[in-house]
Amino acid sequence: MTGLPLKRRNGDLYPQTLLRSSHALMSPVSTRENISTASTKVAVKYGELIVLGYNGSLPNGDRGRRKSRFGLCRRPKANGVKASTVHVACTPQAAKAISNKDQHSISYTLSRAQTVVVEYTHDSNTDMFQIGRSTESPIDFVVTDTVPGSQSNGDTQTVQSTISRFACRIMCQRTPPHNARIYAAGFDSSKNIFLGEKAAKWKTPDGQMDGLTTNGVLVMHPRHGFTEDSKPGVWREISVCGNVFTLRETRSAQQRGKMVENETQELVDGSLIDLCGATLLWRTAEGLSRTPTVKHLEALRQEINAARPQCPVGFNTLAFPSMRRKDVVDDKQPWVYLQCGHVHGYHNWGDREEREGRERECPMCRARGPYVPLWLGCEAGFYLDAGPPTHAFSPCGHVCSEKTVGYWCQIPLPHGTHTFHAACPFCAQQLSGEQGYIRLIFQGPVD
Repeated sequence: MTGLPLKRRNGDLYPQTLLRSSHALMSPVSTRENISTASTKVAVKYGELIVLGYNGSLPNGDRGRRKSRFGLCRRPKANGVKASTVHVACTPQAAKAISNKDQHSISYTLSRAQTVVVEYTHDSNTDMFQIGRSTESPIDFVVTDTVPGSQSNGDTQTVQSTISRFACRIMCQRTPPHNARIYAAGFDSSKNIFLGEKAAKWKTPDGQMDGLTTNGVLVMHPRHGFTEDSKPGVWREISVCGNVFTLRETRSAQQRGKMVENETQELVDGSLIDLCGATLLWRTAEGLSRTPTVKHLEALRQEINAARPQCPVGFNTLAFPSMRRKDVVDDKQPWVYLQCGHVHGYHNWGDREEREGRERECPMCRARGPYVPLWLGCEAGFYLDAGPPTHAFSPCGHVCSEKTVGYWCQIPLPHGTHTFHAACPFCAQQLSGEQGYIRLIFQGPVD
């Protein structure tokens, strides 16, 4: 018998090309050169926001300001703002600040008789980007609630949104090192932010006002950046003025958490931003230069298919579909038994009608568990390294590198008003099983 050489790892056989060093395919230097070359043609890029749960694009396609990822680039003219004058009570100045559509302001309603209005002036050193559910013009990046698994099954949103219409704003420094800072709440079409009587708000020791939005803006900064050595950080809440607090008891509780003095609202590569309904990953331009591109992922897909993995039952050759057909089950689609990791083509072996779902008995090892199609993770921004796609998340079957699945399985993502659970970044499905992922065992061709 001849065929592609197999190599043994941890007692199991893999096609050798799957285990080949990926550095030849994914040179960080060439990626960095591509980024820098592109930067000479367009504005300086500060970074990108990528919505978790979408494997490269929204189910119905990216359109306008509603897309799965959003690049923040230096604007032709600075539009940042900074706090200036504070007006207390219902004074003429306060009324003017609210009604003046050319003046940014934040209004803190303490009672029916007292409102504090903080005017904001132009800041020529920063660019402001706003994120929220509203489609009004002040919102740069329109984000709606993520429905877990909607990427592959076409589910549509039916529940009322918990994302604020004007959820948050990010201020980017126009000069190097282009630091990005996040603040809760965004300015509306009248350039105002209103914190009503029920919103958590307070006066700071230095006499300034601050507050929290209804469902809050949570941020988690990873330790050791977004690299192979990354570890989860601690979730914090960001206030309207950018201060950092421990989490409230529930998302909308009146009582704020404790202020964390030694932490900042400055985003780092890999920071997660949760808007109570959608979670965003922040990638810096520098971090993206070290990340595999879609072309690199396509090269890996071709490498896997070139290894001609076979179904051990039907002996038919398996192949991952193209990126454009990432959600359509193909005849050659690889399937996996999530209990053991053995990769097959689709077959009816071991089907148990009395069992719910797609639980099957693996013909290779008799292990019983879910039996699902495998999908390549197409969103390059979620990858921690350029390693070969040898592991799959459970129960969704999205495939990526070992370092990538290992990291995301450790991340407790906010769910609902007071719970957290790990989820696949490509489809947002809650992870299951002992680890949340499985190592794939391919069978080479038998010619």
